[in-house]
Amino acid sequence: MPYAVAKGGWLSLAALVITAVICVYTALLLVHCMQSNSLIKTYPDIGQLAFGNRGRILIALLINAELYFIVVGMLIIEGDNIDTLFPNVEFYIANLKIRGKQAFIFLTTLLVLPTTWARSLSFISYLSAGFTLIPFMILAIIVWVGASDDIGFHENRQVINWNGFPTSLGIFIFSYACHSVIPIVYSSMNDTSKYSMVLITAFGVSTILNVSLGVIGYMMFGVGTKSMVTLNLPSNYFNSKIVIWIVIVFPLVKYALLLMPVINALEEKLTITGRFKSILLRTTLVISTAIIAMAVPFFEYIITLTGSLLSCVAAIIVPCICYLKIFKSARAGMEVLVITCIIVFGVVIAITGTFVSTKSIIQDH
Repeated sequence: MPYAVAKGGWLSLAALVITAVICVYTALLLVHCMQSNSLIKTYPDIGQLAFGNRGRILIALLINAELYFIVVGMLIIEGDNIDTLFPNVEFYIANLKIRGKQAFIFLTTLLVLPTTWARSLSFISYLSAGFTLIPFMILAIIVWVGASDDIGFHENRQVINWNGFPTSLGIFIFSYACHSVIPIVYSSMNDTSKYSMVLITAFGVSTILNVSLGVIGYMMFGVGTKSMVTLNLPSNYFNSKIVIWIVIVFPLVKYALLLMPVINALEEKLTITGRFKSILLRTTLVISTAIIAMAVPFFEYIITLTGSLLSCVAAIIVPCICYLKIFKSARAGMEVLVITCIIVFGVVIAITGTFVSTKSIIQDH
């Protein structure tokens, strides 16, 4: 968030709030689609209701690709942050020198690999739930670090930076793109009538946290804010080390949980039932995420690309199109106009953000 604000300027905060409102609205559209048919339980089910098997396959590919690149981003997080704590680490494998960020991505991959072999992730699920308050702890500690005389809070005058705006929007959308799990959460609730309130509350709390982190981090480090604000924190501070270690542990817990839907989809598609073949597939998939994480130079590129291309389509464009398709004969003119504007907004972000992030990746290679 601090990096996104630094890239887009202070006015990007308005775009953050607008993005949150749009994503809440499109999430509610998904719920309306579910209410039209009691058999709908998942996001791909909505795609099938709207466009048949092709819609189901497309949405399944979309959300699994999004999850895949999220775990790639997690490995990059590990590499960058551990390298901050332990610089100049290197080792050799078959006369091949691996050092720095790549070395820690490799070691993290070895660490998370066994967690993906398990059939049940209930223990990790409960552990992951315990991390709900972690972002607020991170915010509090960052404020604590910023209050020190060595860093402090400064006035930054960049109101808007149009060149960095696509990057900011891609990150914002990535932060709110939880739409793949919304149907599952909704169908599992005892009292679905309260879902709108739950949804608005969740997005509201997230927005308060995102704005707070963005403002404080940008005031601390200005235009020099890095893709992860932990990389700006002085590593010799005890408080900084606490934040960095929290950020390091978080992906270790989340990695297997996020990759598991992708694994299950592949095993079902390839009809893999044997234990050996299952472990082989899972190992290959994990290694592929490590290779991409080592190849992509910076965390912000993978997040911006994922947010602009995959998250934007899954969270903004597809819910609107499915809703219009399912309720095509019962919608009022003003509602259709609003939804059409949202679709255009999503398409513009998807095109510009994907272009900017792809161009940056190519240039830095």
